[in-house]
Amino acid sequence: MPIRKYPLVNDQIYHVYNRSVAQQPIFRNKREYNIFLNLIVYYKFVSPPMRFSFLSRLDKEEKAMLIENLYKSNNNLVNIYAFCLMPNHYHLLLRQKQEKGIMNFIRLIQNSYAHYLNIKIKRFGSVFQSPFKAKRVENDEQFLHIARYIHLNPLTTYLVGSPKDLESYEWCSFKDYSEEKSRKWVDTSFLMAFHKDKEKLKKFTIDQVDYQRKLEKIKHLLID
Repeated sequence: MPIRKYPLVNDQIYHVYNRSVAQQPIFRNKREYNIFLNLIVYYKFVSPPMRFSFLSRLDKEEKAMLIENLYKSNNNLVNIYAFCLMPNHYHLLLRQKQEKGIMNFIRLIQNSYAHYLNIKIKRFGSVFQSPFKAKRVENDEQFLHIARYIHLNPLTTYLVGSPKDLESYEWCSFKDYSEEKSRKWVDTSFLMAFHKDKEKLKKFTIDQVDYQRKLEKIKHLLID
């Protein structure tokens, strides 16, 4: 992975995103989405005890115990506030907790997924563009805007058909902010601190869908 021009700083929040080479679909079915999510969960921790490919060979009980021990250690490379997986790219809203935490986290999940996909479809070479993009979030207003932007991606691109569909879209953390119980590895507390309750957050998000769709038409002019 190339050396970054500007280092990523501990305890700062970043919008991290990347897409596939030539914008080819890399998440084509439920299994592939699930594998990438499982990589995110596993490699968010400092020094997992084995490679993910070995973890996947363990029986269900052994795997659950190993993951539970990682949670108990509470030793994270990153905190994950929001995410969204799309057919040919991903978005993550992360706080770096360790030196080079984001760099190591992204390297591990991208390399592991590329290895899996290349074996599966019998290809060689890069799966993701390099380097990944990481934009520092400078204030609370930016944080709210970027979290909303990430959560609305499936709806503004018509990958899902309605706000209700977005609430149940497994590959986006809007589901975690919509349902009563969130996934353990999504840190919802920071974003929720800006909203009275989940209904207020949902309204804050969905009310901007038409505006964000207009931005999609000129996004190529706004994002490098």
